[in-house]
Amino acid sequence: MKKYSSILIALACLAMIISFFVPLWTVTLDAPQYPEGLTLQIWLSKLTGDVDIISELNHYIGMKKISAEMFPEFGYMSTIVVVVIISGLITAIVRKKWLFMIWFVAFLGIAAIGIYDFWSWEYDYGHNLDPRAAIKIADQYYQPPLIGCKQLLNFNACSFPAGGGWVIIISGTVSFLVFAYEMFFNRKKVLK
Repeated sequence: MKKYSSILIALACLAMIISFFVPLWTVTLDAPQYPEGLTLQIWLSKLTGDVDIISELNHYIGMKKISAEMFPEFGYMSTIVVVVIISGLITAIVRKKWLFMIWFVAFLGIAAIGIYDFWSWEYDYGHNLDPRAAIKIADQYYQPPLIGCKQLLNFNACSFPAGGGWVIIISGTVSFLVFAYEMFFNRKKVLK
C-alpha cells in the first residue's frame, strides 16, 4: 500500500471518533400542530430529542413506545466502531494490501448490516401495529423512510444522517477511493 493511502486510511479511521460525540441519524416530524417540528436523534448508544412526545403520538396509531430498550445494538455498536477504528489504524501502519482488502470488506459489510438492521427496525416499527389502537386505517402502515422524506398521515417524516453518520459515510467513501486506487491503479502484487 502506498504511504499516502495509509495516511488517508488512518485519517478516515481517526475521524470516526467524532461519531461518539454527535448523533448518527436524525428523524424529524413536521405537522401543522407541531410547526417547530419534532426530532428523534439516534446516537451510538442512546436516543435523544422529542422521544416521549413522538412515542405518545405514535401510540394512537398502534406503534410501540420508542425506548432505548428497542435497540439492543446500543449495547455493542460502540465496540464495533472502536474495533473498526483500531483495526483500520493497524492496517494503515502495516500497509499490506491483503490486510487492507480484508479491513475494507469488513467495514463495508458492517455498514451494510447496520443499514439493513435500521431498515428492519423501521419496517417492524411501522408495520407491527397494535390492533387496539385508537386510530386504525385499513392497510395503512407507518414505516418511516430510511433516507429522505415521506408523508405519514398529517406528518412529514424525514430521515437523514446526522453529524456522526456523515463522518462515517465520508470515512467509508475515502476508504472506497483508496481501495479503488490500490486495487486498480496501483497494480502491484496484492500480497505485497
